Amino acid sequence: MIEGKYLLLVVGMGVVTYIPRWVPIVFLSRRRLPSWFTEWLDFIPVAILSALVFPELVTSGSPRSLDLLRPQFIVALPTFIFALKTRSLGGTVVTGMLLFWLAAKLM
Repeated sequence: MIEGKYLLLVVGMGVVTYIPRWVPIVFLSRRRLPSWFTEWLDFIPVAILSALVFPELVTSGSPRSLDLLRPQFIVALPTFIFALKTRSLGGTVVTGMLLFWLAAKLM
């Protein structure tokens, strides 16, 4: 009986997750969206990632306070510059990991 409840729960979560993604695809796939709207949509992933990462880089403690000398922020700056110049995801990840490793050894 418990296994059936878990299966129902997993199926229900799948439906609840699938429907909000499926509905816009079905209704918008046959329409031509304005170019300004599609350009605006391109910024959404970057905005979400920035909103998630930036507070972790520049704040610390509880309650949160501004801390620009955190190793994470110090490492993020050259990594970000590398990413802007090279546009290489793999190179950026390796650079960030190496710089973070180096910062952990030095600090």
